[in-house]
Amino acid sequence: MDAPVWKGSGAGLRHAIIGAGMSGILAAIKLLERGDRNFTVFEKGSDLGGTWRDNRYPGLTCDTPSHAYSYSFAPNPEWSSYYAAGPEIHAYFRKVATERGVLPFIRYGSEVNACRFDEDAGTWRLSLADGGEAEADVVYAATGVLHHPKMPELSGLDTFAGKAFHSARWDDGAVLDGARIGIVGCGSTGIQLVNALSDRAARLVHFQRSPQWIMPVPQFDYTAEQKAAFARDPTLIDAVRHDKDYWAAIYRFTDGVADAESPEAAEIEDICRQNLETSVRDPELREKLRPNYRAACKRLIYSWEYYECVQRPAVLVETGGIAQVEPAGVRMVDGTLHGLDVLVLATGFQADRFIRPATVSGRGGRLLDDFWAVRPTAHYAVSLPGFPNLFMLNGPTGPVGNFPLIDIAEMQWDYLEQLLEPVRAGRAKWVEPRQEAFEAYEARRIEAAKKTVFGSGCTSWYLDATGIPSTWPWSYQAFVDAMKAPVPDEYRYA
Repeated sequence: MDAPVWKGSGAGLRHAIIGAGMSGILAAIKLLERGDRNFTVFEKGSDLGGTWRDNRYPGLTCDTPSHAYSYSFAPNPEWSSYYAAGPEIHAYFRKVATERGVLPFIRYGSEVNACRFDEDAGTWRLSLADGGEAEADVVYAATGVLHHPKMPELSGLDTFAGKAFHSARWDDGAVLDGARIGIVGCGSTGIQLVNALSDRAARLVHFQRSPQWIMPVPQFDYTAEQKAAFARDPTLIDAVRHDKDYWAAIYRFTDGVADAESPEAAEIEDICRQNLETSVRDPELREKLRPNYRAACKRLIYSWEYYECVQRPAVLVETGGIAQVEPAGVRMVDGTLHGLDVLVLATGFQADRFIRPATVSGRGGRLLDDFWAVRPTAHYAVSLPGFPNLFMLNGPTGPVGNFPLIDIAEMQWDYLEQLLEPVRAGRAKWVEPRQEAFEAYEARRIEAAKKTVFGSGCTSWYLDATGIPSTWPWSYQAFVDAMKAPVPDEYRYA
């Protein structure tokens, strides 16, 4: 039997949403709010949730406060703590998607392999991994950034006699309590794993190629009384979302990132340095944990407990080079063998993939892989010249890691709603940024990116293949202003 072809039904534009994570759910809700039911969400997995579905490791926590990491239109009075854990966040997205009527529009097990723009019809044709096809007038790539695990090049990894796996492909069969555990990687995931397992493991070795600056933050549980008060009076939730101290920290961070020589950047560095000096008692360990680069050059780690957990008796910080993995454990360059039962690879993701590995071809057969030959990029992180009616939520050159991601996606959606208005009204069939406008934007962005703290001299997943930071290089307010309305002259309608 041939796989089905989705062509949409009913009046109005046909919309295809790729991905049922935070941004894809947002897109579906916004279409339904507008009364538009002519869409499908194509999800490669068997459940919604994106990164919160794929990542299930112990200690998984969002580093944006829970009431801020919520849709503005769907406050949650039941958050259990100031920073919510992964399973709770996954449950929140499922609850919102259910209550807002999104579930019937999600097609699971439907990975998009290719998107081809049909110039004669002015529509997109999608090829699915299950052999099915789809046609749409508008495509939203809500595929996220952190979904293709990056595996380290460790000689002998396949010989390890214990359990070895990437943190985003968690092995529930791994015995953790009383085990000898190795954690490779010192990003947010590695830090959170150390926090969660430092009092469960018989011995825990944290393999650090380079240590991280740690920004101290508060963490606390909400009481039953507080949650009841949130439910009675949603303005109390708004007060948390718009807390002046939280937003002062956001503006300090984004202003500091935008200008590596700013007072804000110096203040961030002072706070992180003071946290290290006052929290780590052993001078030898303190120096092991001291980075040799500017604070926030790598993605800044927010933690209320890492320095406490890493000083527990069972924890060893290993900063030497790894020679190879052996059946019994990890052999260092100096000959030391760390015997292990479990080896967790918290080595991050291929952050330059976005909609790929899907093959995308636009007008004139223009391939996205060719357009992104130097670096992934998009006009204001949402659209690309030569790819009409193809839009990205939290796409390349956006402020991923700078600002709260839900805020970003909601602002981007409002921008796209305005951009698509002539298409919805029938005054045009499609829209794309003008090539010259995109090139001018990209030139400004690259020049500004070189001056950010991300470009101050370290290796990180923020850098593209040429060493240029690939994120939004300006302030939070600059992003807010840019997303208020598209500049008409920068776009071409046809």
